[in-house]
Amino acid sequence: MRDVTPDTDPYAAALTAADRLRELAGVGSVDVALVLGSGWVPAVDGIAERHGEQVADLAVTDLPGFAPPAVAGHAGRIRVLRVGDKHVMAFLGRTHLYEGRGVEAVVHGVRTATAAGARTVVLTNGCGGLRPTYRPGQPVLIRDHINLTATSPLRGARFVDLTDLYSSRLRRLAQELDPSLEEGVYVQFPGPHYETPAEIGMVRAIGGDLVGMSTTLEAIAAREAGAEVLGISLVTNLAAGMTGEPLDHQEVLAAGNAAAGRMGGLLGDLVAAL
Repeated sequence: MRDVTPDTDPYAAALTAADRLRELAGVGSVDVALVLGSGWVPAVDGIAERHGEQVADLAVTDLPGFAPPAVAGHAGRIRVLRVGDKHVMAFLGRTHLYEGRGVEAVVHGVRTATAAGARTVVLTNGCGGLRPTYRPGQPVLIRDHINLTATSPLRGARFVDLTDLYSSRLRRLAQELDPSLEEGVYVQFPGPHYETPAEIGMVRAIGGDLVGMSTTLEAIAAREAGAEVLGISLVTNLAAGMTGEPLDHQEVLAAGNAAAGRMGGLLGDLVAAL
């Protein structure tokens, strides 16, 4: 399947991929999309076991416009689940900006999901935490973001309001289900290198609590499509310079896997409550 390139109409490409998804999964539409960050894959198994059943399991490359996974911890599969009366499209991994495929490829999954009917998009990620009270394995709701990628998924004069990008309604619902959930401001760098201690100092100075390499562009694309967005970051490590220890992607994966059961329970409860 070909990639989504600057010469491709990204909205037409998403509609084509959505049509193929509905055909392969045998569903008329999807209601909720989940994008799972590094190490979160086992959470989908928990959703299916506790809240519903699996309808389909596809490779992302079964749909047009998707590329195979390029990052460890991202399975490159799409599972369609039935939770109550809702169909959930779960992406087990994502395309990152640093892979060099362009912004359109980064947001193609979200656009495909919304083209297939999803009105709720839940974005997750593994991230570094800037608050000394954060601990590895702790989920944090994204209250707002700061996009330091110097780009946007929107083309032309598409003026999209981002005032309540990360839905206050969905955050309240998540906190009703798990009152221990804190909120924070997520900051995205382009990656793939980790941030320097000086850059983390800058993030702290501009109001950031969490730092990572995904999510903000997908959130903007989902809002453009009219979807309600919830963001959940899983703190996998304290940010650069806070402990004196070097950062390691294996640490990110280990923290994600360790928290997968809790995350599956939270996501399943959330979908069931929508």
